[in-house]
Amino acid sequence: MNYEAISVTDLNKYIKDKVAGDEYLNNVLVKGEISNFKNHYTGHLYFTLKDDNSLIKCIMFKSFTSNLKFVPKDGMKVMVFGTVSVFERDRRVPNIL
Repeated sequence: MNYEAISVTDLNKYIKDKVAGDEYLNNVLVKGEISNFKNHYTGHLYFTLKDDNSLIKCIMFKSFTSNLKFVPKDGMKVMVFGTVSVFERDRRVPNIL
């Protein structure tokens, strides 16, 4: 079998398109623990959601932060509802937005 190399950019775009086309990943509820929480000067919230075996990088955009009824902190157990996405610019796979 012959393989043709593709660029990192092309691979990220391919993965992004696959993830975006998965209906389940467009609305997913995930439970985990907040770590590496950062309230960015832009108003976006950045954090890692983790469990005993894995982690995922998360972003809550400023437009959604006004709906929060608590102040997120490292160590909090939470349930997060969002969309899984690939943020091509940072080359990270995947993210929950």
